[in-house]
Amino acid sequence: MTITNNFQEKTDQANAAQSDPSFNALMTRDRWIEVARICFVGLVSLLFWLNIAPIQVLWIAVVIGLYPLVKVGVLDLVREHKIGTEIFVTIATGIALAGGEPLAGAVLMSIILIAEFIADLNTDRARASIHALIGSVPQMATIREKAGERIVSISELRVGDIVLVRAGEKMPVDGTVISGNASVNEAAITGESLPGEKQADSEVLAGTLVESGALDVRTDKIGRDTMFARIIALVESAGDQQAPVQKLADRVASWLIPVVLMFLLGVYFVTHDIRKIVTLLIFTSPAELGLATPLVMIAAIARAARHGVLIKGGLYLESLAKVNLLVFDKTGTLTAGRPKVVRVRSLEPTFSEDEILAFAAAADRRSSHPLAQAVVALAAERNLAVLEPSEFEVLQGRGVRATVGGQSVLVGNAKLLSENNIAAPVLDQEVLGIAIFLALDGKAVGVLELADQVRAGAKEAIIRLKASGIQRIVMLTGDSQRVAQRVAAELEIDEVEAELLPEQKVDSIVRLQKSGYRVAMVGDGINDAPALARAEVGIAMGARGTQAALEAADIALMTDDLNKIVFVRTLARRSYRTIQENLFVGVGVVHVLGITAALMGWIGPIQAAILHLGPDILVFVNSVKLLRVRIEDSTSTPIQ
Repeated sequence: MTITNNFQEKTDQANAAQSDPSFNALMTRDRWIEVARICFVGLVSLLFWLNIAPIQVLWIAVVIGLYPLVKVGVLDLVREHKIGTEIFVTIATGIALAGGEPLAGAVLMSIILIAEFIADLNTDRARASIHALIGSVPQMATIREKAGERIVSISELRVGDIVLVRAGEKMPVDGTVISGNASVNEAAITGESLPGEKQADSEVLAGTLVESGALDVRTDKIGRDTMFARIIALVESAGDQQAPVQKLADRVASWLIPVVLMFLLGVYFVTHDIRKIVTLLIFTSPAELGLATPLVMIAAIARAARHGVLIKGGLYLESLAKVNLLVFDKTGTLTAGRPKVVRVRSLEPTFSEDEILAFAAAADRRSSHPLAQAVVALAAERNLAVLEPSEFEVLQGRGVRATVGGQSVLVGNAKLLSENNIAAPVLDQEVLGIAIFLALDGKAVGVLELADQVRAGAKEAIIRLKASGIQRIVMLTGDSQRVAQRVAAELEIDEVEAELLPEQKVDSIVRLQKSGYRVAMVGDGINDAPALARAEVGIAMGARGTQAALEAADIALMTDDLNKIVFVRTLARRSYRTIQENLFVGVGVVHVLGITAALMGWIGPIQAAILHLGPDILVFVNSVKLLRVRIEDSTSTPIQ
């Protein structure tokens, strides 16, 4: 067997437990015991109804069925001083037995046991789907050593080890490519379906898939330190951050039970009909209130993770659904954050634009400054012949001095020209961004204008966000007013505040909040951390591989795609609507109709117990569908 086949066999074995969880995988020993308990109670109830089993056997079955409910109910009562659904069902069953409706009590208890079993199973399925949707990391890796290749467990890897990853294999570590070329699908981290090309010095992340080629990767991070592990930890802990609507449901459930018991006591004094009381007990159970929101939040968070969006809790999902003003940082958010030459101007008729660019690129080619790199990049794009300078010097904060083809070349700002007694030319057109001058042998001959470019798709994303209910779009930036206004005009942004320090951005957000707006802030997650923290929802863009960005924001986008904001906004609104459907339709309407039917005497305890399962199923199906349902964004474009 070859090393590749051996690796694949071991990897398949190690990953078998991490695949999409099946029903059998979710059915633990405790769950099988629960199934046996439910079946036993149901069978005894059927035999009693057929006059085969005596009442004593039914009592035993009820005691066995009530045991887990009583246990949980008493623990909640002692530890949290809360009268939960379990206590409520225990009381209801006891009243039914005492009131001569033992079969109704047993059926009611069975229905509740089934409902809680389904809820527990679906919750675990939703949580497990986080792993299935995001992907998995292989547990075996091939490392290169002086003696050759060797397959080892991930736990044996150390930082600095060289890992070989071939086509069809997943990346086991976060690392840096030292050799090879490959096409890597990073959907597990970024949500992007199109693969990216990786070569020497490229960064790669654990959990991503090599679709073609092969890479030698130097291990930088392993295990819990990888980006994949941090994503899993964030998503799994997101359920701990309860949304306000979820907290409200919990509070309502806590005070609803005493109110219901008082209501039933009043009905009994009026009617003296224990059968009606048992029927009402079934429809006044607050069980679904505890299920209406958690499943939605878990499903939505898992769905977002699949698309490269990390939401740190249901609290932020609900807040994003209610946001009506969006604040954007400019550089690196609405713009690419990388300068680009947008115009080349010749000041002398004897020099063409390409000649100006070629001289500037020759002087700049040894510089690492972003502006210099942008000049060199444009020259390469135009396939210009760029000479190697014979002399080169960086003049900090001003530009560069070089000798190119025997000519003295200066490339830099107006201050550099002034220091060399060269008059800065008066430009007859407005400069689009930053002006860089080119001087040859003591005379200014050209100007290169560089500007940060608006990110592709930014304008479309803003239009779609406004269509989703965002009333205002505001841009806060530390850049100059002139540059900020140019970007704002291009993107049709409603309000601009420029030349701001980080603390002034916070002041601006506070002012907007005092004006009555619910504010979300979108930034890079590092420089904008104070503003992100102050807004109702902080959204960090391009958080892939950046621990600071993950920690600073409430929602982190793994890529710089502004359409991810449109997606998560749409998902948030859909989730909030689903919760409202659960509460007002699945719980409210159904229960009101059931209580009405019970008070009118149209149904009895047995029918009520059976009908009670309807809201439970409705809540489960309506919540879990968020994992797979097609989501329409504001332009009616389906988002898978």
